[in-house]
Formats: sequence, C-alpha cells, structure tokens
Amino acid sequence: MACPYARFIEPEDETTTTATSKLTINGSVNNDALADILSFTGYGTSSSTKPELKRLPSSDELVTYGNYLQLNLLLNSQVLLSAQNDQNKNPVHDEHLFMIIHQTFELWFKQILWEIDSLREIFGNNSIDESHMFVSINRLQRCVQIWRLLCDQILILETMTPLDFMEFRSYLSPASGFQSLQFRLIENKLGLTEKSRVLYNQLSYKNAFPSAHEQKELTNSLEEPTLLMVIERWLERTPGLDDTTFNFWERYKRAVAQYIDYLQSNAQDEPNPTARLAALEDVKKTADTFRSLIDEKFHQQLVSRSERRMSHRALQGALMIMLYREQPRFQGPYQVLSLLMDVDALITKWRYNHLILVQRQIGNKQGTGGSAGYSYLRSTCSDRYKVFIDLFNLASFLIPREFLPKLTTEMKMRLAVANIEPSNQDQEIHRISGKNNGKDKNDNNFMTDHDFHPVTD
Repeated sequence: MACPYARFIEPEDETTTTATSKLTINGSVNNDALADILSFTGYGTSSSTKPELKRLPSSDELVTYGNYLQLNLLLNSQVLLSAQNDQNKNPVHDEHLFMIIHQTFELWFKQILWEIDSLREIFGNNSIDESHMFVSINRLQRCVQIWRLLCDQILILETMTPLDFMEFRSYLSPASGFQSLQFRLIENKLGLTEKSRVLYNQLSYKNAFPSAHEQKELTNSLEEPTLLMVIERWLERTPGLDDTTFNFWERYKRAVAQYIDYLQSNAQDEPNPTARLAALEDVKKTADTFRSLIDEKFHQQLVSRSERRMSHRALQGALMIMLYREQPRFQGPYQVLSLLMDVDALITKWRYNHLILVQRQIGNKQGTGGSAGYSYLRSTCSDRYKVFIDLFNLASFLIPREFLPKLTTEMKMRLAVANIEPSNQDQEIHRISGKNNGKDKNDNNFMTDHDFHPVTD
C-alpha cells in the first residue's frame, strides 16, 4: 500500500533543462538560449507584452552621497562678511558658528513647513481614517522633536561670548532674524493672526519682506486654511455632541451644576467665618470660570477679544475628547490635541531661549534690524502668540471623575469600535437599543461629509 504522505515528484521538463544548460557558452551569454527561456515566461521575442526594465545608470550618472545632498552648494554657502571686509585680513572665528546655526534653523523650518502642509491636508479632508490618524500623530511627534532640537540648538550659540559677537555684529546690519520668511510662514500656517501680533517698529511684520516673491508667499499662507482652522472643523464633528442617546453638552452642564453645588455645600459647612467667606468666594470664581465656557454668548465675546481662538462647538468636542480620552475611539484624537499643545509650548520655549540669548549678547541694545531688541522679543513670549491656547485652558473646565457623566451603552459602543462600516455600526446600536433615532441630529452629514477619526459615524 502506498504511503499516504509520499510526495510525487514531477520529472524535469527536458525542454527547460536543455534551454537552461545552453544559457552560457564558455562563460558568455548565449542570446539564442536566453530567448528560448524568455519565451517560456510569456515575455519572449514573440510576446506582445514585455516588462519595462529601467536602464541602469552609467558610472557618470550614479548617485553619490555628495551629489544627492548637493554638498558642494550646501557647504560653500557660508560666506562670512567679516572675511570680505578690507580691514579684516582674517574672518572672525565665531561668525562661522553664527551662520551655521542660523542656516540649520532655516533648514529645520523648511521641514516643519513640509510637515504642517501635510497635516493641513490630512485634517482638511472630510474623512479621516485610522491610517491618516496614525500618520498625523507621527508627523506631529516629528515636529515636536524638531522644536526640541531647535530649543537646544540655541544653547550652542551661548558658547559665543558677547565680546566675540561684537567683533562681527556690525557687519550684519540691517539684517535681522525678524526677516526669516519661513518662521513667519510657520506662524501663519499654524493659525497666528495679525491681530495677535505685536507691531514691529510700529509697522506690520509684512513690511520686513519687500520682494514680490516674499509677499506672495505671505499672502498665500494667509489665504489658505490654517492648521487651527482644519483642527477646529475636525473637532466640531466629534461624535456624541448632539446624540439624543447621550448629548454630551447637556449632560456636562448638569454635571458642572452638581459639582458647583458640592463645592458650595462644603464651603458653607466651614466653621470659621473668615475661611467660609474665602471658600464661598473661590466657589463663585469657579462658577464664573465654567460660565465663560457654558454661556455661548460669553464665549463669543472672548473670541472677539482674541482671548479664545476656537468655536464654541469645537471646544465642546475637545473637552469631550479630554474627559473620555481612555475610550478607544478618542485615544488617537487625544494624542493629537496633546501634541498640538507640545508644539505651541516648544515654540514659546524657543522664543524664550532666543530672548535670553539676545539679552546675554547685547543687553538692551537695539536690534540690528532696528527693532527694540530684547523688549520686542519679550512681548512675543506671551499667550497671545499661542495658537492653541484654548487647548491649554481646557484644563480649567475639567471636573472630577465622580461627577463625570456616565456613557450610555450606545455611546460606549460608538467610542469602543475602532474600525467598522457606518451601516453595520448603526444597525448594531439600533439592534441593542431598539431605537431608530439614536444618532446625532446632523448625523447624515456627519456620515457622508464629516467623518471623524477613526470611523465614519
């Protein structure tokens, strides 16, 4: 009886073997035999379809490390002004460091702009799926790491003493770091408005860029949707804000009222009259803080004064994400919000590090570009230059977990599912709840045009 595990081995095709053996003759390629082999694959000389083979580059065309990075151009871009001065036979040593640091700043600014443009494109889409969310988090993390590097890079400039800087500073005028076009583009594309800027020598920052090309770049950056704008629209689509089976905003307002009542009750129980009055005053301040968010008209007044940046609904979405960040569907968005704050914080840190460097190097002297120097730079370290300041301030509106509205079964399902078709999701929710009207009041638009990470809702 034949073994059931025995394997039948087909005999070699004599035609194939013969053709293969004839492939080389005395170490050289036999073209006729090669044509025979190709004919077996369907790509022979008689075949109507042939694979496209890229021609290998010649030795003169091969990519090398140097020509790929254009090092001849890059490494010869350090033209020291001190070396060009007739009275200076030798260049000032530290000017080389000064130039290298600022050129690398500009290279990293270019990379940051590259990442911001891609993020604006991702969040500007009507649909953001799981893969897009992963990419956006990865690129935001990259921006964060670059800004950390730039903050530390300023420390290298601190190895240059004020006297060393003085040796070549006079050659730099009227050039100024304020004239960095790429840094202004970063500010604009993130969402910094002209209303939030401090005037430079009582003039708009645009006056520092006289060329038509620079003006066009600035105009384009102001006319295109900013990262803040697309993030705002994305947050406005947060699932659960209008859900009739949950309605986060109404539940949140009730929870805040319960929390304020709890604080007031504790304050009134304080036996010491002085301490009781102080505690009641603190409760009043806390209630006023919550009212600034809950009262939409109050919020709009703050927006008109540039004290807030985002729409009322976008803040509701951001707050819901922060309060329920442990839910699978909100974990990615929470990382995005956290990374946006990291970017804002690191830009502020970079401004501050630069400010301290300037103070160490020139004190209160006027800047080479004619600015007030230290005084002007100090004014840019304020909250008015934070694009995502609203995300920082949301911590003021968090409530203890014991007061947090409990998610309904339907809402838990919507936030627990990581990747599901909308029809299947809705059918499952309706099957369990027995309801057909449990979606957001704008859910039809939400499903087709306004998808929120990571699934269509």
